[in-house]
Amino acid sequence: MKTFGGLRIAVAVLAIIYILIPLIVVIPASFTSANYPSFPAEGFSLQWYAKILERPEFLEAFLNSAKFAALAALFSVIFGTLGALGIAKYDIPGKSYITALLTSPLSVPQLVLGIALLMYFTPMMLAGTSTGFLIAHIVICIPYVMRLVLTGLSGFDYNLERAAAILGANPLTVFMKVTLPLIGSAAISGGLFAFLTSFDNVTVSLFMVSPEMRTLPIEIFSQMQDAYNPIVASVSSVVIFISVLLIVILEKIQGVGKVFGGSHHTNG
Repeated sequence: MKTFGGLRIAVAVLAIIYILIPLIVVIPASFTSANYPSFPAEGFSLQWYAKILERPEFLEAFLNSAKFAALAALFSVIFGTLGALGIAKYDIPGKSYITALLTSPLSVPQLVLGIALLMYFTPMMLAGTSTGFLIAHIVICIPYVMRLVLTGLSGFDYNLERAAAILGANPLTVFMKVTLPLIGSAAISGGLFAFLTSFDNVTVSLFMVSPEMRTLPIEIFSQMQDAYNPIVASVSSVVIFISVLLIVILEKIQGVGKVFGGSHHTNG
């Protein structure tokens, strides 16, 4: 038994190292003083971070990413919260199948999802448009919100809603004054994770963008294909810093593990 436990720890350590290797290489390389990528970095300089401001394509791509990520997070919180409430509170026929369908983007490979969305959007004239791009990102973000809100509802006392209704509160007042404050942290955490998912997405975005509409991860991907230089490492490091910051905030509010370990609760 001890041998099995040690093996699990060893595998976990190797997995963590494998995940951290890109960060260990990219971040130090972004501080190089040389005019070419190097690891370990030659000298120390912030010049490549300063040069980001001189590259309008990166700034425009960053604004596009932030805009679409904010909109995707907003709509995902609205739809995901309402979906989670409907699944948790009501005895809907085929509830488990509906839940599996709405959270399927978590298990379907992003490449497959991107191709499917492209094939679906092309006849509707949505491929390569801002609307199609936003819808695609909402689709991949909603499951995270649903998972966290369902987790928040797992310990929800529905007697509080009934008591408020008995005292004369209408359904909207019950939701705003009772339900929302109790699941608010879960919804906010879901929104943060949705923002992060949309902001960092590459695979699905590759099928949805057009030459006139590029996001920061797509711009980084394009620059690496053309000619890799230290400014790509500095831009990538900025994305990493933003991601880590959002994950730390998410962990403080809700806990990252709850995104993937949510439990369902039915109204009884």
